[in-house]
Amino acid sequence: MTFNWREYLELARAIQGQCGPGYSQEAADRTAISRAYYAAFGTVREYARRRLGYQPSRKSAEHGQLITYLGRHGAGPLALAQTLSRLRLLRNQCDYDDAVPGLALQVIEVLELAEVILRGCMGAM
Repeated sequence: MTFNWREYLELARAIQGQCGPGYSQEAADRTAISRAYYAAFGTVREYARRRLGYQPSRKSAEHGQLITYLGRHGAGPLALAQTLSRLRLLRNQCDYDDAVPGLALQVIEVLELAEVILRGCMGAM
């Protein structure tokens, strides 16, 4: 049974703006962005494998490799590459930077972009 990447997006929505014992709203929003990115990444990787012949490497460099691969396969995949690249940039900020300006707005943007990617890829698979 394969993992349903949409579950990460649903988890991201559930934790967006939350706080609890031992974690802040900032931590929840940063995590929501990260999970939404991985929902999109996993879905796009599966789309590229099924529809475009992409061979996943399962290495950390795959994030950039997938974006490059998509960029070489026409307008539709190029749009996916550009959106995934934007999500990756925001995810990297949340995972590595000490401060993330405009985090509340970024989490909204990321959730919307991830949803667009999931709908587009799922309809094409």
